[in-house]
Amino acid sequence: MSIYKEVLLLKRDPGGLVILFVMPLFLIITITLIQDSTFKTATESRIPILLVDNDKGEVSKMVLENLDGSSSFSVITKDNGKPIDEAFAKEKVFEGKYQLAIIIPEQLSAGLQAKVDENVAKIMEGFGTADTLAATTPIQKNEPKEVRLYFDPASQTAFKSAVKSTVDKMISQIETRSIYDAFSKQLGEESTAAFKQESYISFKEIVPMFENKAMVPNSTQHNVPAWTLFAMFFIVVPLSINIVKEKNQGTQIRLRTNPVSYATVIAGKTITYLIICMLQFYLMVAVGVYLFPHIGLPALGLNGTFLLMSVVALFSGFAAVGFGILLGTLAKTQEQAAPFGSTSVVILAAIGGVWVPVFAMPKIMQYIAKASPMNWGLEAFYDVLLRNNTLLGIVPQLAALFLFFIAMVAISLIYDEKKRAV
Repeated sequence: MSIYKEVLLLKRDPGGLVILFVMPLFLIITITLIQDSTFKTATESRIPILLVDNDKGEVSKMVLENLDGSSSFSVITKDNGKPIDEAFAKEKVFEGKYQLAIIIPEQLSAGLQAKVDENVAKIMEGFGTADTLAATTPIQKNEPKEVRLYFDPASQTAFKSAVKSTVDKMISQIETRSIYDAFSKQLGEESTAAFKQESYISFKEIVPMFENKAMVPNSTQHNVPAWTLFAMFFIVVPLSINIVKEKNQGTQIRLRTNPVSYATVIAGKTITYLIICMLQFYLMVAVGVYLFPHIGLPALGLNGTFLLMSVVALFSGFAAVGFGILLGTLAKTQEQAAPFGSTSVVILAAIGGVWVPVFAMPKIMQYIAKASPMNWGLEAFYDVLLRNNTLLGIVPQLAALFLFFIAMVAISLIYDEKKRAV
């Protein structure tokens, strides 16, 4: 009957019930579309950048060829048919018209070649081949050259780091090639025929396998668990408001006059809202599996993890319900319960890694994140869906979620009893 009472209360507020299910759907679709579109923009579209070539040499030519051959950048060297200069590039980038400008200094090619020749000459002298180098012209001292990068002030740090890494790798390859060429000139082409300029070391990403198919993580697999947790915890708002209503309208006093314990009333609320949490979870999974492919998003690949994910959702639901019960017990008015409930859920999501990955947070925040029940649920979801973990592997997170529920309910019962004793 306690469960039936809770169902009747929910039926009397169809608008709130719809929000519990519709709001998470709009949230997960919107966030996933934004993140997926951002990823495609960064990997598929070409970003226009400005290149100022003050060198006019072999190095600048190779830099231009590499950038033009990249799928990430579209190089602009002229404006209205005239070569652009550093002042123009700086102005346009700082105005936000372009994301990036690369300034290649004067005499970069000549300076690099002179530096390489100097180093090669010293090495060859060490091998006792100084006679072959007698005709080599004295090399003047070269100051290090500086390739300047101008970024739009609104550019994100991740974009800046990626560009710097790309340019640095490009320059390193050019320097390596120049060294090989210098040795070729000194030793003769026959002596360096064995040298291979192709990369000896390469990188290969190894991903988990399921039924002989690679499990490549995508934006859907990251967003569905994260925003499902966010939606589940938002039930603390209607749950706490209902508890406050019962206190203010005298319903709770009438319930306490019945020959049932307050724990029975709490159990009715727990079961009812736990069912809502599970329905939210199944609805979100269905959207990820069946709807996302029709709107251009990657489908949610469960890869045999549906049962384990349901277990994680169940224990996460316990934690959300427990938090809602405590909030409703402590709050005196609906004006206290609603704002505090929604704000606290947003804070728990922020520090729990739903918005920003925990590893990207400052050290102190990484420790604080471990105190968020959303972080426990999120890590359990990721362990199952992305790390191919077993039930035994997620027991610590499940235990933490359930103990959180027990603690919240116990505090609520103790507080309620003491308040009534006074």
